[in-house]
Amino acid sequence: MVTWFDEARLDDERVLGAHDVALRALAESGARVRRESHDASAATAEAIAGQQGLDQPRAVIAAGPDSRLLRAVLEPWCPVPFVAWPGPALPGWAGSLDLVVMLAPEGSDRSSASAVAEAVRRGCQVVVACPPTSLVAEHAAGRYTTVLPTVTGDQLATAVVMLDYLAQVRLGPRADADSVAIALDAVAQECSPFRDLAVNPAKMLAIALADTTPIVWGGSVLAARAARRVAESIRRASGRTALAGDAEHLVPVLEAARPRDVFADPFADAADVPADLRPLLLVLDDGAEDPVVREQRGRLQAAAARRDVRVETVSTDAATEVARYASLVLQGTYASEYLRIGFVED
Repeated sequence: MVTWFDEARLDDERVLGAHDVALRALAESGARVRRESHDASAATAEAIAGQQGLDQPRAVIAAGPDSRLLRAVLEPWCPVPFVAWPGPALPGWAGSLDLVVMLAPEGSDRSSASAVAEAVRRGCQVVVACPPTSLVAEHAAGRYTTVLPTVTGDQLATAVVMLDYLAQVRLGPRADADSVAIALDAVAQECSPFRDLAVNPAKMLAIALADTTPIVWGGSVLAARAARRVAESIRRASGRTALAGDAEHLVPVLEAARPRDVFADPFADAADVPADLRPLLLVLDDGAEDPVVREQRGRLQAAAARRDVRVETVSTDAATEVARYASLVLQGTYASEYLRIGFVED
């Protein structure tokens, strides 16, 4: 069975209507951030009031599967040691002097419940963003525990709730839910299914990705995290390989690309010979101007130029670091969904 990409499907109202649930969920990303921020504001204020007069924790431990997202945001800013610990336990030294934070958007993960229960047993201060009646919330019950209630199951919206709390207790940068929601709304408007190919960057990116092996790179810590999320969404949408990593790991992949054969007929024997998918370098640019980021971007683009590899760039000018991360991820996710829509099996 041959899978091919039909770009006409991206402007077909009937086809787009059949994928309305997925596209609507993307369009509502900003609304979920606003809802979670509003609904958790009272619990956040109460938790902050309870911290008045207390010393800063000895260390902050981000537990659970989404701990690396918190680390990407907080590690450069946190005034005390910060550790991401995604496993079902805690580091051996964690105790009553430390703060354990966790994102549990669904609240049903048994590994997260185990980690938070251990934190409670050790007497750690615990702050969990999760549904208030979930498995994780039940295991988090304790004297030094705060549950920031969430309801949408959205990882990013849940993270914004936690980051807002941490910013107000001076353990992280300003998250600003409004700026994140505004950035997400802007992407939803630009990438709307009602905008046709000529003016829709996500649809154009999906067309570029369709017959390639995407190599996704982000220079800053948050952009690199976004690159991994985008590569994951491309793999889910297409069932094909999509790579994300540091420049030192991706440059050899680009340099190994075979030279383009300008005389090749892409339609010859298409039914019998699988297409030789060439790489495409997808750069996620969040505006970071660090010299190391510029040098790595230059190396990747030079390697791509030497092997005649196409380069596409997704950029953002959102107001805050978290908003820029959110914008990059949503743009990549829209492109992935259009990629899924465009594929047809014969």
